[in-house]
Amino acid sequence: MAIVGPLLRLAVASAAARTIRVAAADVALRLAFILGAALAAAVGVLCFTYAGLTILERHLDPAEAWAIVGGLYAVAGVALYLAATRRRRT
Repeated sequence: MAIVGPLLRLAVASAAARTIRVAAADVALRLAFILGAALAAAVGVLCFTYAGLTILERHLDPAEAWAIVGGLYAVAGVALYLAATRRRRT
């Protein structure tokens, strides 16, 4: 009976270590996916911004084109801010 206790503790410790390793691998994979998605979103925003700016600069002064793009980003920022704070308020 004296041997069963230490063996049981060893089995529990090994199972707990395995669970922690699996959880750490899962967190690392999720973090990699999040970073990849954030990088893809940033590249997409930059590409669409450059494309829109190119089209606007063909018809308007460059300063006006930048003002329009900046205004659109300001509106998007306010909308995202309101959406984020609305969730906390209700």
